[in-house]
Parts: sequence; structure tokens; C-alpha cells
Amino acid sequence: MSDIYQEIVRIQAEGGEAALATIISAKGSTPREVGSKMLIGSDDITIGSIGGGNVEAEVCREAKRVMSEGRPRILHFDLTGRETTEEGMICGGIMDVFVEPILTMPTLYLFGGGHVSVPLSKMGKMAGFKVVVIDDRLEFASPERFPEADLVLCEEFEKAFSRLQIGSSSYIVIATKAHQSDELVLGVALKTPARYVGMLASPKKRETIFSHLRAEGIPRESLGKVHSPVGLKIHAETPEEIAISILAEIIKARRLRLPPAHTRP
Repeated sequence: MSDIYQEIVRIQAEGGEAALATIISAKGSTPREVGSKMLIGSDDITIGSIGGGNVEAEVCREAKRVMSEGRPRILHFDLTGRETTEEGMICGGIMDVFVEPILTMPTLYLFGGGHVSVPLSKMGKMAGFKVVVIDDRLEFASPERFPEADLVLCEEFEKAFSRLQIGSSSYIVIATKAHQSDELVLGVALKTPARYVGMLASPKKRETIFSHLRAEGIPRESLGKVHSPVGLKIHAETPEEIAISILAEIIKARRLRLPPAHTRP
């Protein structure tokens, strides 16, 4: 059992996802007893067992939905006359399995420490995100400017990616000081499993950057999934209002459990 909990810690530390299945009720002849657990990773690798056979196969299928929706489910199994184990044993009991998502704390990555990132960092932290700020200018990448951030990196943007653990619970906002660095960050961000990628840009700037990235081989469909102009359309004007619109869009993407940007059809 300790292996399961150690694996949960590892998955969350690496920004991954999984589902934990636990037998919460068992009556009659069931393959495993109450409290038996099985961890199902997003890569379909499992640890532990709740009985094997058809039951586990069905639980694994439902685990995918639990991870996708981010909501737990209780599965009811009437095993009367069913072949439920890998050895082909016939059981005659009834059991309920609680399948819960193991999700990583969402991380908000702010590439650029400018005037919009300051309120966005504060609001993101208040909304339950881990906040990481990256800028290549020391005066814009300081703990004093972003006291609530979990990590502030003063680093060249391209090099910074090697120090970050961007996973499916990651949300990236690009608002650097220049078109060139926005383009660089966007090109790398689209190759990550981040669930959300947004870029602060005017329509003209966006189309210029998109044109350059298409010429470099970035598929048009990938660029079509970038949120730019970033944020919900609430006629925001001030940095604080723009930050609210961006965070609202991120929360929408998080709660709808949209698949990562690079995997969406």
C-alpha cells in the first residue's frame, strides 16, 4: 500500500494525473475486501489490485473519465455469475468502488513580469494556483515585485523551460517585453502538455507571430488553440481588469477540463 501513496506523491510532484480506486462496500463472494486499492495512471500503468479481470478493466475505463472530468464516481458491481478475475473465477457478491481523481495543484506560468502580470499573480494565488513568474530582466523578476509567487525566475526565456515542470495542470500566459520573445516562448509552449496557452497581443501582433511560427513548421491547428487576444471579452482596459479577464478564461478552461492544447482535435 505504501507504494501507492509514494507513487501519488511522485505523480503530483511531476505535475501528472491519476485515479485511485478503493473498494468501499463488499457483500458476498467478492475478489477483494473493503479497503483494497488500485492506482491507475494516465499512462494506464496500475499499482495495486481490486480483484483483476473484468472488474479492473471496467474500473480502468472509468478512471479515464474521472481524470478527464476531475470528479469522483462510485461504481456498482453485481458479480453474480460473472467471471471477474484473471484466473476466470466466478464470484457471486456485490461491491462498490469509489474512483477519485488524483490531480496536481494547477500552476500558472507568467512569462513576463510586466504591468498585467503583477495583478494576475496576486489573483492567481488567491484562486488556488501555484504561481511561477519568469522574466529576463532582474527588475521585473524579483520577489519584491511578486511577493505571493511560489517561484520567480530571472532567466532567458528559452533556457527557463528546462527548469520548469510543465504538465497537463499547467496554464501559460505569455506577456513578455517584445514580439521576438513572445514568439519564442509561444513556439516552445505549444510543444508542452500545458492545458492552456494564452498570449497578450493585438490582432496584428498575433497574426505576425503566427505567420512566423507557421513558416517554422508549427501546424495551423496548433496555433488555432492559442488564446489570443487573451482573456474573456469583458471590455477590460486597466491592467487589473485585463488580469481578471485572463484569470476568468483560465478558470473556465480548468473547470471544463478541456484536454491539453496540443492534443485537442
